[in-house]
Amino acid sequence: MITESELMELSWPGAPNMITEVPGPQVQRWVAESAAYESFTRGGGSLPVVMESGKGVTVKDPDGNLYLDMSAGVAVSSVGRRHPKVLEAIRRQADVIMHTTDITNPKRIELAKKVSGIMPEGLRGRCHTSLLQNGSDAVETAIKFSRAITGRSQIVAFHGAYHGVWCGAVALTTGDNYRHGWGPSIPGVIHVPYAYCYRCAFGKTYPACDVQCGKYVDYVLNTPYTGADDVAAVIIESEQGEGGYVAPPPEFLEMVKAACEKNGCLYVADEVQAGAGRTGKMWAIQHANVAPDMVTWGKGMGGDLPMAGLTYREEFEEALRECSHPSTFAGNAMSCEVSMTNIDLITDPETDLLGHVTKLGKEMRAYLTDAMPQVPCVGEVRGYGLMIGIELVADRATREPLEAACNGEVSMKLLNRGIILAPRGRYGNVFRLMPPLTLPREYAFKALDIMLDVFKEY
Repeated sequence: MITESELMELSWPGAPNMITEVPGPQVQRWVAESAAYESFTRGGGSLPVVMESGKGVTVKDPDGNLYLDMSAGVAVSSVGRRHPKVLEAIRRQADVIMHTTDITNPKRIELAKKVSGIMPEGLRGRCHTSLLQNGSDAVETAIKFSRAITGRSQIVAFHGAYHGVWCGAVALTTGDNYRHGWGPSIPGVIHVPYAYCYRCAFGKTYPACDVQCGKYVDYVLNTPYTGADDVAAVIIESEQGEGGYVAPPPEFLEMVKAACEKNGCLYVADEVQAGAGRTGKMWAIQHANVAPDMVTWGKGMGGDLPMAGLTYREEFEEALRECSHPSTFAGNAMSCEVSMTNIDLITDPETDLLGHVTKLGKEMRAYLTDAMPQVPCVGEVRGYGLMIGIELVADRATREPLEAACNGEVSMKLLNRGIILAPRGRYGNVFRLMPPLTLPREYAFKALDIMLDVFKEY
């Protein structure tokens, strides 16, 4: 297994190290200039941070502040920023070819073959991949392809879902900020409860609940007069991301798959955020006994360069028209080379990075759980691997969420202590730990101690 010293070498030493209050003078200057020229609609615009340089799990701002990035660019920097082997791959491919549009280049073929070899059971070795550019792109493609393959139109998604912000993807996403005021998106989307056991939609307690949420999905899909009469696909995050790092019981995913098979619709596993080793397995769906019909992927697969894709059963190709889904920048040869390097680093049996993620994730969750008696605002700690959700509450007994203003204060206090971590979840009260998979143990527990110190104030 990769050693602690090898992991520490991938990042800058001495983090976190804060020189100024956040935002410092240089960051304020850059933020003001950004406001003058960039759209406010971008996701990270509200956080007063400017990332000027990065290495591994550490980043620096223009004022010289050194942070621990426990968000990894929203689970993108899977092997950390500027990994030596990734830099080597970029230099190597830059001397050959980069952009080829949809015209075939050797690297996109190599990547599609490599992706086929790491897919979950049911797809592995028997699939085709549409190479794309980002997660929303992959989900839009899944909607389009599912409809063509099945000849049906409706899509079932879940409460708390985040699948992107394009017109199709945002219809599946349930966050108010992404939907409200933008007008109607695509019709034919049905939302049902996810297995959010901490806040069960049915008021039950797992496992005595007998997984009522899974039974409800079967009821909606396979009972007359529910309105789900033309379902092409059920799209589901194997562990919810934006919804608050909600890790469902494995049997919930298995019940959803069984309901899909009974209905004749497709099971689409959205692994854009939970995939690429994030949960200690290559794909989060592998924590359950489910063979998906399609997998959307992105984020950590590309890391330092954009890469996403939709992988589906090979026999589906017969229902898709040739040249019906072009994408100008997809399959960029350099992005393909970097993605293959990331896959090799994640799956290398000698370094066993997935083993490191599993072991460290368990230790971190246990550390946080053990601290809960001294930190009353922590309601629940959950998740797989290095995809850990910490839900903050005003009252542990009633599970009343910590109010939005407090969550913002917590985020700023963490930032001033050198920890980059932003709240999300349905009430904006879940702090999501999604550091690079190359997080050293020393930095992991340094970050947790700082977080617990801040949480104790609430």
